[in-house]
Amino acid sequence: MNTNKSIARKAGLIYLIVVISGIFSLMYVPNQLIDLNNAAVTYQNIQSHELLFRLGILGNVICYLAFMILPFALHNLLKNIHHNIAKCMIILVLIGIPIAFVNLEHKFAILSILNNENLFAGIPINQLQQQLLISLQNFNNGINLLSVFWGLWLFPFGCLVYKSGFLPKLLGILLMLGCMCYLIDFSASLLAPQYNSSGISTFVMLPASIGEIGICLWLLIVGVSKSKGPDQ
Repeated sequence: MNTNKSIARKAGLIYLIVVISGIFSLMYVPNQLIDLNNAAVTYQNIQSHELLFRLGILGNVICYLAFMILPFALHNLLKNIHHNIAKCMIILVLIGIPIAFVNLEHKFAILSILNNENLFAGIPINQLQQQLLISLQNFNNGINLLSVFWGLWLFPFGCLVYKSGFLPKLLGILLMLGCMCYLIDFSASLLAPQYNSSGISTFVMLPASIGEIGICLWLLIVGVSKSKGPDQ
């Protein structure tokens, strides 16, 4: 049982790294620096706080690397519940990882704009500001595409949690609902451009947020049930 608790807590720690680095790089840094409605302000903010922007990129990399490892850690804990579902969970995560890293090129393009004065000599500053904003918008479009895979893997994961008997069924239900939340959020943002600025997304994504943070903390703090742990 100690071994299984150790596996669960290691998975919880990896999940916590994903959550913290994801919040920092995808929420905190953009909220501090980026205004997609004002290219000049965004350009000035990133130029003045370039280290924070670079730390945001590093946060992205840490998040994606930890997320790549996470399903393997969870597989060690949940593979005896249903081997094929556990493999499906891994596959859905790994499909999105290359897309995530390629999408980071848009942020590196911004660093090129800021740090290659000779390359962009003679180009009006307003054009550079607009190009920077286009790169940020392209990055956000990539994140929207990635959200499909960030949602899909939650369904097999939630199914395994629900069936396990040693993790809370409620968290399994929330994770499976979280899959639907991600897909609904992606579809709404694609079909209704005003959706992203409406604030509805926060409520749509609530089950996913509760489910993911909840299972992360449960694995990290509780581990697995002593009375209903996985097979030794």
